[in-house]
Amino acid sequence: MGFFDKLKEGLGKTKSSFDEKLNSAFSAFRKVDEELLEELEEILITSDIGLDTSVNIISNLRTRIKKENIKEAEEVKQALREEMEEILNIDNTMNLQTKPSVILVVGVNGVGKTTSIGKIANRLKKDGKKIVIAAADTFRAAAVEQLEIWSKRAGCDIVKKEEGTDPASVVYEAIKITKETNADVLICDTAGRLHNKKYLMDELEKINRVINKELPEASKEVLLVLDATTGQNAISQVKAFSETTEVTGLVLTKLDGTAKGGAVFGIVNENKIPVKFIGVGEQIDDMEKFDAKEFIKAIL
Repeated sequence: MGFFDKLKEGLGKTKSSFDEKLNSAFSAFRKVDEELLEELEEILITSDIGLDTSVNIISNLRTRIKKENIKEAEEVKQALREEMEEILNIDNTMNLQTKPSVILVVGVNGVGKTTSIGKIANRLKKDGKKIVIAAADTFRAAAVEQLEIWSKRAGCDIVKKEEGTDPASVVYEAIKITKETNADVLICDTAGRLHNKKYLMDELEKINRVINKELPEASKEVLLVLDATTGQNAISQVKAFSETTEVTGLVLTKLDGTAKGGAVFGIVNENKIPVKFIGVGEQIDDMEKFDAKEFIKAIL
């Protein structure tokens, strides 16, 4: 099964929910008027796209309908697709220009952070890059063990220390090994204790200081992993993590089996941060670079 087929299958619940509502609106459609636009706006809001983003999409659609004199249902649908795609269409190229480059992975516990690291490492390895993984979530022994399993699956080196070790010291050691082995990319896991933002902020600041001191010229990505099933709650997570570190991209997990895929639009629109990867499955290859066009096709 190709990735688009996996995506389409994974987003089946989102698609059926969204399409059902849209088809119902257009079947009752007589003409393109304010009543239709209000109904479309309500559909977007109830599809987890979020109030502000839904209002924004319909406002742009209203302008286009007047400007382009749109009168047919299919034209309205196409214009809606294009407006939604425009929101997601932010440059999501990974900034891995230097050797080595660093990817710092953040996110609350339980979102699929560890598995995402394994899948991203696997993708980069397939691109011919040598990867070192730093198990810097030292507050949970299970996180280190799980990361070790995924690093073996991906065929990457891992740097780990005992539970409770200072996370920054793990990153320091990993940087040393990255240099010694001439690796291309260092991927750092971090703790996800959002309920105590002070500690989280202190840890991330300390890790960033170590990276900036030891690898001052390195390209750096900060990827925030979000569980797509949490819908609108993911927006508050983006805001919380953005307060502690400069998030450069999003990784969406658990898109398979959720009817809340529409939340992606609100998350991107409200934060102006691109989605870089999406996961639709449990296998090591079930992680792909995000493509706005393919995503829209899969839900509309």
